[in-house]
Amino acid sequence: MSNQQRRLGRGLEALLGRSLDEQPSGQPSPAEPPAPVAAAPEGEDPAIMNRDESGQLWLELGVIKPNPHQPRKHFDEVEIADLADSIREHGVLQPLVVRRVEDRFELIAGERRLRAAQAASWQRVPVQLKEVTDQQMAEIAIVENVQRKDLGPLEKAASFHKYLQDYNCTQDELAKRIHIDRSTIANLIRLLELPEQVKQMITAGELTQGHARALLPLGEFDQQIDMAKRIKRDGLSVRATEQAIQEANRGDDEQLRVVGEDGVSRKPGAARNDQLASLEQELQTALGTKVSLSRNAKGKGKITIQFKDADEFERLRQHLTGQSAQQPIEQPAGGEPAAIQPGFEQPHDGYQDGGFVAAG
Repeated sequence: MSNQQRRLGRGLEALLGRSLDEQPSGQPSPAEPPAPVAAAPEGEDPAIMNRDESGQLWLELGVIKPNPHQPRKHFDEVEIADLADSIREHGVLQPLVVRRVEDRFELIAGERRLRAAQAASWQRVPVQLKEVTDQQMAEIAIVENVQRKDLGPLEKAASFHKYLQDYNCTQDELAKRIHIDRSTIANLIRLLELPEQVKQMITAGELTQGHARALLPLGEFDQQIDMAKRIKRDGLSVRATEQAIQEANRGDDEQLRVVGEDGVSRKPGAARNDQLASLEQELQTALGTKVSLSRNAKGKGKITIQFKDADEFERLRQHLTGQSAQQPIEQPAGGEPAAIQPGFEQPHDGYQDGGFVAAG
């Protein structure tokens, strides 16, 4: 199990009071719903909720509403059918988690099991009844789903973004609450900045998350779409995509240069060029915008980070200062960047097509 999965597990334990893999009764649920032998909890309708001889709570399927915070938009019908077969043979091995909402119950965790139980024609399912707030419920939905490999990156990104919007918190705060790295949240949310056509390719499995992240430094929607089509057409790896984007960003007559002691800018040797190019690509991937590096023979140099408008400048400022933007930023078309000197002060003519420079 990866470190991230262990952290996510701890997040679920903190939110639910136990791991979702833990069976409260110590035994799996029977392959057939048992007849009720104990009274329903006080105040509950025995026609809807009962306990079996082990004390396990059972609830009618018809009164369980889906989780409104569910990030998963598509469920694999074959997978649900396989799980339904397993339920018919072995029962529900892990109770669903629900909360009461007026005269019904709302699912907190376990929608795949709920759908499979319906497909298996069960009338009741084993449940755990929890009292949680709307915010806790949203957090549980995120944690339960984000570790699943079959949940797409855009579904994960949308669930993070919705949470940040609904509860007006930062990425740092969400990361601490659900026990994952802030960078995981930031990297996924930034995928929402991509054009719709590219996002459709991600959803269809034509682009990986790595490919999608590599597209971000291009900035212009038409460039991102063209490169996405090239990735699909030519079968480019993520590394090959990064190299192609690096060359596209640099341009034919914008080669990396080294400034000598005499102040003359010259093309560096191949090794130096490769080293700076690799660093450039690393920064571009991290920041999602064009970055250029130059250095002199003594090692002193300059990093130039480009932006196209005030929104992108604010996103970069928050990223570099450790703050967290809550909304994905669309990147409209812009012209050639202008430089802002150290201190990152706004130029007098506003942020119309810009960049800022950090000098060493």
